[in-house]
Formats: sequence, C-alpha cells, structure tokens
Amino acid sequence: MLVGYMRVSSESDRQSTDLQRDALLAAGVDNRHLYEDRASGAKDDRSGLTRALDFVRPGDVLVVWKLDRLGRSLSHLLMIINTLKEKQVAFRSLTEGMDTTTPSGELLFHVFGALAQYERALIKERVLAGLTAARKRGRIGGRPPAITGEKLEAIITALNDGMSKAAVCRNFGVKRTTLIETLARIGWPASNPTP
Repeated sequence: MLVGYMRVSSESDRQSTDLQRDALLAAGVDNRHLYEDRASGAKDDRSGLTRALDFVRPGDVLVVWKLDRLGRSLSHLLMIINTLKEKQVAFRSLTEGMDTTTPSGELLFHVFGALAQYERALIKERVLAGLTAARKRGRIGGRPPAITGEKLEAIITALNDGMSKAAVCRNFGVKRTTLIETLARIGWPASNPTP
C-alpha cells in the first residue's frame, strides 16, 4: 500500500499542500492514506508524520513529493528512513526519484548515509580546530566559571569549616550542580583547597 506524507512550513492559508497532494495522488496514493502537517521541518512535534509512521505496515511504501518535506536535516531524514526500514516499509521521493524498493534507490540511500556521516565528521573537525586555535590565543572555550573570586574563597572557607554543601547552596545562593562543577574544577578537597 502507498501512504503519502505532505508538509508545508506555515500554518497560514498562503501555503498549500495542493501541489504535493496532486503529485502523490498521481503516483497512486489513495486520498484516504494521505497525512499532512503544517509546521516547520525543524519542529519535532509533527502529528501528521507520527500518524503516518504509526499507520504504515510491512510491505507498505511511504511516499513524499520531495525529500525536504520529510526530514529537517540529512541526519533526521536518514533516521526516519532507517525507522521505516526496520518496520520493513519502503520509501519513495517523487522529485528526487529515490525509491528504496529498487537497487539504485537503495544505493542512493546508502550514499546519503555516508554523506551524513561525513558531514558530522567535518563539523567535529571544525569545532576541535576552532578550540585548538582559541587555546593558542589564550582563550578557553566553554562557559565562564559561575563562582569566582571572593565568593569562591568564602565558599571554600565555609566548606573547610564543616558547612554542608546543601547549606552552602542555600547560604550563598548557588545551585548544587554549579557548586559541584566548581569544586571539581578547582580540585577541592585537596591538601591546599584554596584556588
């Protein structure tokens, strides 16, 4: 069975799914098996897509007019297609001619997977190179320390005098996770606990 999914980015009446609907119906999708969303592709909450994914059964084919109507990014698109594959559901994109029921469509899907992996590796490489360049200039990435200076010294003194971490959080107005991270950063407790 062919199951169609359509999406437009806006809830306004200016955008219509008519073009997608016509293409899906011409491809053989029954009007009763069309699912639609009016939301940005970046949103996770797409009830039409959720209903379509719940509806499909092994042997079915999920059909979209264009790849960008299904996934918000290449990795998201691949995740959805892999979910379909696990359910033994094929995928077809009319505009790009991608059809996982054919050997060439399956090859294209694997090429997309390799591209997504390459994209993730490039992003990681760029981030690490940027952090290295910043360190060479004396800058350290990340958020600046939340507890510094006199406040940190007062907290260390209070802890050394036996005050509990919970009491420190209450008295100094700091969150427990912030306190724990700060203490780990400075290496407290140690033989010389002052920073």
